[in-house]
Amino acid sequence: MKVTVTPKVLEWFKKEIVLEPGQGIRFFGKVYGSTQVHEGFSVGMSVDLPERVMFQETIDGVLFFIDKNDDWFFRGYDVVVDYDEELHEPTYIFSEEA
Repeated sequence: MKVTVTPKVLEWFKKEIVLEPGQGIRFFGKVYGSTQVHEGFSVGMSVDLPERVMFQETIDGVLFFIDKNDDWFFRGYDVVVDYDEELHEPTYIFSEEA
């Protein structure tokens, strides 16, 4: 599993989300919506403290992570987190793991 955060959405996160020391942006699977590979589930995000991390990366001082509880949602996929210019919010693009 690989998660790529584009520079454009990184700037959005830095402008829109306030993080206290030790906190990061957690991506998780949630009921409702869909992705290219999930029907009835979409990506949620929250400000959280990493505990049982299966993926983490700090980019320009911002921690992004996925908890082991969300292995079911992300296992076998690479995800690009990008910025949707029309909706002015993050968008998530899934592809099979390379």
